[in-house]
Amino acid sequence: MEMASQLKRGISRQFSTGSLRRMSGRFSFRRQFSFNQKESVLRFSFGRQSSLDPNRNRGPIKEVLTMPENLDFTMHLLFMACRGDVKGVEDLLKGGVDVNSIDLDGRTALHIAACEGHVDVVKLLLSRRANIVAHDRWGSTAAADARYYGNVEVYNLLKARGAKAPKIRKTPMVVSNPREVPEYELNPGDLQLRRSDGILKGNYQAAKWNGTKVSVKILNKDSYLDPQSINAFKLELTLLQKVRHPNVVQFVGAVTQNIPMMIVSEYHPKGDLGNYLQKKGHLQPQKALRFALDIARGMNYLHECKPDPIIHCDLKPKNILLDNGGQLKIAGFGLMKLSKMSFDKAKLASSTQIDKSSLYVAPEVYKNEIFDRSVDVFSFGLILYEMFEGYPAFHPMAPEDAAQQTCLQGMRPSFKTKSKSCPPELKELVGECWDPEAVVRPTFAEVIVRLDKIVVHCTKQGWLKETFKLPWK
Repeated sequence: MEMASQLKRGISRQFSTGSLRRMSGRFSFRRQFSFNQKESVLRFSFGRQSSLDPNRNRGPIKEVLTMPENLDFTMHLLFMACRGDVKGVEDLLKGGVDVNSIDLDGRTALHIAACEGHVDVVKLLLSRRANIVAHDRWGSTAAADARYYGNVEVYNLLKARGAKAPKIRKTPMVVSNPREVPEYELNPGDLQLRRSDGILKGNYQAAKWNGTKVSVKILNKDSYLDPQSINAFKLELTLLQKVRHPNVVQFVGAVTQNIPMMIVSEYHPKGDLGNYLQKKGHLQPQKALRFALDIARGMNYLHECKPDPIIHCDLKPKNILLDNGGQLKIAGFGLMKLSKMSFDKAKLASSTQIDKSSLYVAPEVYKNEIFDRSVDVFSFGLILYEMFEGYPAFHPMAPEDAAQQTCLQGMRPSFKTKSKSCPPELKELVGECWDPEAVVRPTFAEVIVRLDKIVVHCTKQGWLKETFKLPWK
């Protein structure tokens, strides 16, 4: 008691409570020393990290730990556990230090002692009711750490006390060397998932990352043993890393070294274009043209990507997101696995299942034929029609029946809106976009030029506001 009281008084004279808390969180403890001639402070870190920490170090440890100055009680306890100092640990516990106190990584003295293989310290901590199922921020337990570092006696001791045999949770993308961890890798501890958010559905969840709201796609737990699912995840991640455009969803980072694996992108609180059209019905010409240009610009960027164009194959309102400023952004590309036939020709991979209930799918994709970038232009034509008409093609027909009408029977819906709401030039453009012959369909570069001309013409006719190019509320 006297030793702990003296320690407490000594620390209190030099540090405020807040500074101690901040300091304790910054020690990540490897047995690694560096000296700066201008500084008298010894910097150090423990050598054996959590078994699930991507930056862990399994190398031999030869240096002798030296007690640094000004440790708070939690760091002091973890330090003593790391050094294997049974008497020091016991004195701190007798002095009132919580046996289950943690650092900012969620690691307890039991985690540290298990990593180092200090059996006597582990026995002491267990006698003081240390929590054997406590998880650190990477999801590792003391038993998992003991088993990972080959500390068999400690592992058996923990197992005898009720600790379950840890499951090996290596991700399919885990690297062997911490230096190989990708630059995009995010710390899952920095992601605060908000499962109650009503906007994101399915595998998508809202989260906060360093204070910023983001969208998180979480790989389904059943997918880790499925090579096709893993390859699809890798492909989506590869594509998202390289795209940068105002009308394409922005990639933030990913979690690939920990389970669950996640892809993190910018968050769109206004949802997708599909929900927007369901609520609003048909759009005013100026907004429909504005949205059409957003989609065309984003798709043109994807189609012009080097060295290979990115063909979406599943362009539909649900894969077009709205940001806070009312701007549209393309999402959902890279989800279909394609077999490349040539520079701009492809076919669906044999393992890919096409959703034939999607009424936006192009005939070539529906029939599993060889196709090119024009399949996305076909989908764009149907989306453009829906924005001006206020309902999908062949509504209220079931989507799968409507897809058969367009892809197998070659039928197209008729325009019912007045010419001022949908000018003839735009109807002509839509007709070319959904033409059954791929060679007739314009490229998105051509679509942008023609949409700009339609905007100019409609403005002169007084059908559009002069402020067309300003942001819409």
